[in-house]
Amino acid sequence: MTLPGKYQQDDPSGPVSGGAPETVDAVVVGTGFGGSVAALRLAEAGKAVVVMERGKAYPPGSFARSPAEMGRNFWDPDRGLYGLFDAWTFRGTEGLVSSGLGGGSLIYANVLLRKDPKWFVKESPVPGGGYENWPFSYEDLEPFYKDAEDMLQPVPYPYRDTPKTMAMEASAAALGLAIKRPPIAVTFTTAPGAEPGTNQPLAAAPHGSVHGERAVRTTCTLCGECDLGCNSGAKNSLDHTYLSAAQRAGADLRTLHDVRGIRPLGGTGSGTGYEVRYVVHDPENPEAPLLERIIRCRHLILGAGTFGSNFLLLRNRASLPALSETLGSRFSGNGDLLTFVMGAKIHNEGKVPATRTLSGSRGPVITTAIRVPDTEDGGSGRGYYVEDAGYPAFMNWLIETGQLGRVVRRTARVAGQLLKDRLFEARRSNISADLAAALGDGSLSASSLPLLGMGRDVPDGVLSLQDGRLAVDWTLATSTGYFGRVRKTMADIAGELGGDFVDNPLWWAKRVITVHPIGGAPAGRNPAEGVVDSYGEVFGYPGMFVVDGAAMPGPVGANPSLTIAAFAERACRRLLEGARPAARGIAPESQHDGGPVTSVRDAPATSVREAPGAVVDSPAESLRVLAPDATKGKAAKPERPAAPKPAATTRALGAPPKTDTDASATSVSFTEQMHGWFSPGQSDPAKGHALGRDRDRRIMFELTITAPDIDAFVADPLHRATAEGYVLADQFGGRMPVEQGWFKQFVTDTSPDARPARRMLYRLWLRDPGGTPLTFTGFKLIHNEAGLDSWADTTTLYATVVRGHVPPPDPGRPPAAEWAPPDPAAVAGSGILRIRPLDFARQLTTFRAVGPAPLPALAAFGNFFLGELWKVYGNRVSRVRR
Repeated sequence: MTLPGKYQQDDPSGPVSGGAPETVDAVVVGTGFGGSVAALRLAEAGKAVVVMERGKAYPPGSFARSPAEMGRNFWDPDRGLYGLFDAWTFRGTEGLVSSGLGGGSLIYANVLLRKDPKWFVKESPVPGGGYENWPFSYEDLEPFYKDAEDMLQPVPYPYRDTPKTMAMEASAAALGLAIKRPPIAVTFTTAPGAEPGTNQPLAAAPHGSVHGERAVRTTCTLCGECDLGCNSGAKNSLDHTYLSAAQRAGADLRTLHDVRGIRPLGGTGSGTGYEVRYVVHDPENPEAPLLERIIRCRHLILGAGTFGSNFLLLRNRASLPALSETLGSRFSGNGDLLTFVMGAKIHNEGKVPATRTLSGSRGPVITTAIRVPDTEDGGSGRGYYVEDAGYPAFMNWLIETGQLGRVVRRTARVAGQLLKDRLFEARRSNISADLAAALGDGSLSASSLPLLGMGRDVPDGVLSLQDGRLAVDWTLATSTGYFGRVRKTMADIAGELGGDFVDNPLWWAKRVITVHPIGGAPAGRNPAEGVVDSYGEVFGYPGMFVVDGAAMPGPVGANPSLTIAAFAERACRRLLEGARPAARGIAPESQHDGGPVTSVRDAPATSVREAPGAVVDSPAESLRVLAPDATKGKAAKPERPAAPKPAATTRALGAPPKTDTDASATSVSFTEQMHGWFSPGQSDPAKGHALGRDRDRRIMFELTITAPDIDAFVADPLHRATAEGYVLADQFGGRMPVEQGWFKQFVTDTSPDARPARRMLYRLWLRDPGGTPLTFTGFKLIHNEAGLDSWADTTTLYATVVRGHVPPPDPGRPPAAEWAPPDPAAVAGSGILRIRPLDFARQLTTFRAVGPAPLPALAAFGNFFLGELWKVYGNRVSRVRR
């Protein structure tokens, strides 16, 4: 059956069997507030849209509640977990996001506030340099806010008898703080204007449901479980709204589809489309190999969330070399702060304080929002909101049993009384009051309430890759003033409620937890200021958009969901209208105030192409078996090509010659590890090393070098061997397995002064996550200069990475062709690697010989190695002795 709006069926066997990859108008990655909007608007316009969501669908009633269910309700495919919550830990901050059809809307607290008009700041200085600058305004988003609100149908919390809501309103009034009931995307009534009621069945939506006709939704049950997933379906999450409408309009929604790679078709800046690489998870068979698949599209929309979209862009920089240098910058947690009011009381003069009932588990998670103004609109610092935070009822039990001392004392008293009654025959048969006393009055849980803060913290965090995993460099220090003001307001609220103000335990470790990560691919007026323009289109890559929180150039301040949705609505309008500044890629985007902008090209300064002589492989030949969880970086399970190169092809490309005595040959192998610095775009290894060291851009490899037949290896003039292993370079997306590798030891060369010299040559075929083929070439120059430099010569590798899979030169060409300077336009980067002394010591323990004569084989290799070194350094040593 052909799905609506598609050009071709998703046939995983197609690319493997040589068929053309699937092709569509648009691929949308992620189903959060950006991706879901794009899915609907593009499908409504008649585009063939495929939406890829790595998580599962969650119809009403399917969200985890029991301890057994919650224990597996996390996302870590490496461990066979395909659940809802995706938890991250970084320097200075923790993050909690979701994985499921509907993205963050499945676990957010429903608040849909617009960003304050004056908080769209212009050129607000950021510590450490640069500015927070919003290239679009409230007026630009205003009509799109309305579009999003019409879809999500937010309303203020309608009930007037909810204790926590009334307590927040009373405390705000006493403190002179502005408070309101914010619009929340929750259904409380069966029809507009009707009286609110709990657990009442809702009529089916006109656009149907992605969960099928049997999915039943009811009005809000006031259970406080919004952040765990709404089992009643009362939350107007994206699966019930935008995504259901998108599917009705013809969008193809695919769950458990995990996008790993992206690269442009037709070259950087061509605007001819994109190739997307992905895997499909199978929770029923988690050990099955994850075969890489390919789909191509004219438009690529990234909406995988701040962590997800940044991770994709950072991993695929080798395939997207024109990405702005600002990638990873302007990260912020949107000022998120969690604290607690504990043990609230009502103080009456001359009387014992009474417990103030807050009932945090009654009602939706958030029902009120206190707004404290920014300096931009009359305040005395960065603005923020403080909101009540409800929680599920089972948390009340945890709060009460957490008072271990009190629980033990109550239980001991009751047990003692029952024992006394039994021993002295008290003749009591009703013990209900005793059991009630053992449970306690629940006063602490009834009088406690979490508080949530969010606002304009300083967006000076940086996202990057470290050993292939996502890392965040963020510190509390530069936002201390902001957080101090938020904590003071929260403490004032706690005091007004007669309770104790308690910090989140993470605060004392100078850490915060965010559920609203923002930035990393910020919008800007030009590539020097941002990764995308004011409409979310990536500079240098026409047709590729970032429409989630990653594109925000600073904290939204309010709950960011509605602003992200409005930004995506505006981006889709621009995409569908096809309007963009004249000569896209050359002329800059105009400022909104009409002022001039310095001309900055968003295309690369030089053309990018594959190296001459690069071989061309088909899509089927480029496929790999990928790790279940790419976010683990170097620690992820090893990846490998889906199909090894044919033996005939391998020999034709300069592998060690096959001999007639292979069956009786003895092989020798060793493992080598080298580390260094390099820089993308540099063709001179020395300059690449120096620049890479300044910017902490590292590269390393671990290779196993194997001479299949030691006798043939020694006799071969080129001394050829194979190389297997991996290269790790964060600028190229992390760990890349060697698809095919060549090693030549002690190739004859001559020094400038005509003395004997040798070169050790490395050639490794790699592929970045986007599928771009790369060739790592390097040489160690063994030559006799002043002093004893044999250690430096044999442990220093001058490396260059070029685009394309370039085979070794034909055997008939001079050996010097192997180390001839490459075409600068084909160079992806260069640098210098060295063997560290400890790694060399380990290397000596890795020598292995396999075959009928292992000891003679190792001796032959050692004699060969030392003999070649003597040919280079022996004359100088002889002169020193004389």
